[in-house]
Amino acid sequence: MINLIKGKVVAITGASSGIGKAIARVLANDGARVVLGARNKERLDELVQTISKEGGEAVSIVMDVCQRRGPELLVAEACRLYGRLDVIINNAGVSQLSLIEDLDVEGWEEMIDVNLKGVLYGIAAAIPVFKEQGQGHIINIVSTSGLKIVPMQGVYAGVKNAVRTITEAMRQESNGQWRVTGISPGVVQTGLATGIKNPEMRSAVQNNMDTLAIAPEDIARAVAYAISQPPEVEIGDIVIRPTAQN
Repeated sequence: MINLIKGKVVAITGASSGIGKAIARVLANDGARVVLGARNKERLDELVQTISKEGGEAVSIVMDVCQRRGPELLVAEACRLYGRLDVIINNAGVSQLSLIEDLDVEGWEEMIDVNLKGVLYGIAAAIPVFKEQGQGHIINIVSTSGLKIVPMQGVYAGVKNAVRTITEAMRQESNGQWRVTGISPGVVQTGLATGIKNPEMRSAVQNNMDTLAIAPEDIARAVAYAISQPPEVEIGDIVIRPTAQN
């Protein structure tokens, strides 16, 4: 089988841990040249070294998706080093789960800044490059939270559903200029729970991770599947979750 990932230039936000880290390693192992963006320089450096030891090619840049300049720097670095960008993966995300009546306005703003504006900034950075190239692939990491609304996840799910809507609109608007894919993970073994301020939700999420979560590599393989399709094939949406997840 022809390897359609080998040689592709792939930019990944939130690449220093969790799903982003797994995506970087899986794609690099398949021969992609990965350009990694995140805020944690130490973790980025470690990941680049790991990928290099595994025989892959990776570079990194410290950036923040909350600032429009962040994704612009990531895309510019990919183009500077390799002369093009084939795929951007808008993966960076945070979670603050609570009842809406708790009025965690700071948590709402954080999720809007990272999970929504960060995705839009990534899209805004990549589209001019894709237009010039006549091709490209935008992959947005969404969530199964928006598929089943439950208490204490209202704002998180709402923000993720906004990304889902944007992703589908982009797919319809692209007219074949570039591919668009939404990946909706269920419960995944990541450090997401540690950032949740609400102790009840932090404990519940961590318990789910401990008992039924799938590995980040499972999501990474779904991403690789979407990228590995021939140019005329677009995988619009993938939902991937543990078999035991309700």
